[in-house]
Amino acid sequence: MNQGQISVIMSVYNCADTVHQSIDSILAQTYTNWQFIICDDCSTDNTLQVINEYKDKYPDKFVIIRNEKNSRLAFSLNHCLEYAQGEFCARMDGDDYVSPDRFEKQVKFLREHPDIHLVGTFMRAFGGSTEGRIISYKEFPQKTDLRFGPCFAHASIMTYTHVYKETGGYTVSARTMRTQDYDLWFRFYAKGFRGANLQEALYFYREDANAYLRRKPKLYLWATVTRFKGFRLLRFPLKYYWRVLIPLGALFYNEFRKLKARITKLKKHS
Repeated sequence: MNQGQISVIMSVYNCADTVHQSIDSILAQTYTNWQFIICDDCSTDNTLQVINEYKDKYPDKFVIIRNEKNSRLAFSLNHCLEYAQGEFCARMDGDDYVSPDRFEKQVKFLREHPDIHLVGTFMRAFGGSTEGRIISYKEFPQKTDLRFGPCFAHASIMTYTHVYKETGGYTVSARTMRTQDYDLWFRFYAKGFRGANLQEALYFYREDANAYLRRKPKLYLWATVTRFKGFRLLRFPLKYYWRVLIPLGALFYNEFRKLKARITKLKKHS
């Protein structure tokens, strides 16, 4: 294993218009000891061509792989992990970008805190109506914080590669289609690992205000199951199990928003 090297893992699907900005922000990192493993999940646009151009230009820095069929995020990230050679492993998404000092600050933090096994950052929105909005996280979340939801911004994390191996990577299942990170955090804490969050926004995520409109009801149901399994794994007291139902509340709220959007659209065309 390459000591000090970061294996950056990213799954891409039809993001030819945005992946340039994402990759360029990694190329601009002040910490330069990294390999970038990108898995194309059977894109139907020219995403594969774009990322292969980077491979041609920087053959020693990029590993480009492709799934045999569209297999979603958890499978694709596990596919990337098969090629990870670095001491550290960092996440990245194909429609976002990061601050030039992200890797430098995260590696420094992990070096200075040997009792911490994973570090995330705050996230700042761009490209939408909430431009500049910051999503913050607790500096040193405990396993009990998982009762309220995920305590790390998945795309912003850096951890040790061995942590992924010891937790078994991502769970590939319909149940975890939108909660693969939350599922991982339960298993992360169950293994006795500890995490932290840098108290600054080093990750910039592209806002998708209408994402909730495309989310199918069954995803909320599966999220409820993921919470239930995680609560049981960490042996939370029964008095907290009502929180397992939070995704169902979000389902009803989002269905109401969808209905409201349809009514507004009909009024505009009447």
